[in-house]
Amino acid sequence: MSALPKHIAVIMDGNGRWAESRGLPRIAGHEEGANSVREITRACREKGIGALTLYSFSTENWKRPADEVAGLMALLARYLVEERREILDNGVRLNAIGQTDQLPAPVRLALKELMHASRDNARPGKPGMVLTLALSYGSRAEIVDAARALAKQCQTGRLRPDAITEESFAAALGTAGLPDPDFLIRTSGELRLSNFLLWQLAYAEMYVCDTLWPDFRRAQLDVALAAFGSRERRFGMTGAQLRPKA
Repeated sequence: MSALPKHIAVIMDGNGRWAESRGLPRIAGHEEGANSVREITRACREKGIGALTLYSFSTENWKRPADEVAGLMALLARYLVEERREILDNGVRLNAIGQTDQLPAPVRLALKELMHASRDNARPGKPGMVLTLALSYGSRAEIVDAARALAKQCQTGRLRPDAITEESFAAALGTAGLPDPDFLIRTSGELRLSNFLLWQLAYAEMYVCDTLWPDFRRAQLDVALAAFGSRERRFGMTGAQLRPKA
């Protein structure tokens, strides 16, 4: 197989449209989307991809109708319970980024418990995958929080302003310790980042498909990975510089 990404980030879009096109309530689309989460997580782990980050609930999503938000939170709590065994038995370390303190107490507790139980998975020398859920997440807020944390260190004398580097800034983000995503997948055909990992996606390859998230399964992932494998990743250099010299 062609080269695989080390870290895949996914904007899981289209659950509501999937349901509405079938005359179903929007929550039915989210429920079917959870099945895609399960299949894609399993497929990534089996392929040896080290990190998968899923845009599960944005800070803007709190503006949705109250019944839809409540349904999403109930679905998330159920997912954390139902997937516990598979996560623990397959070397997956659960991680979360975002303003998780805003989540309902049952979700926060289930999330915290499973993160703690899986904390020793996917560590150096221990193969596995880090599954990160972006929950109540907004990248601009994350960047502002990181800037505040570094400013506080400067204010207390622990850090000199001229000592701030890209590396130290990245270490203040929620994704600290993870490689930056090298592949971004967005379903449903929308062409925007939607305030997702704005710092971390600086050099990611982007793949957008018209498939709605509930229909995005292993076969669609394989197509996306084939597209990634066909890309020439130059990082500002020319293609000639990357090709082996005769």
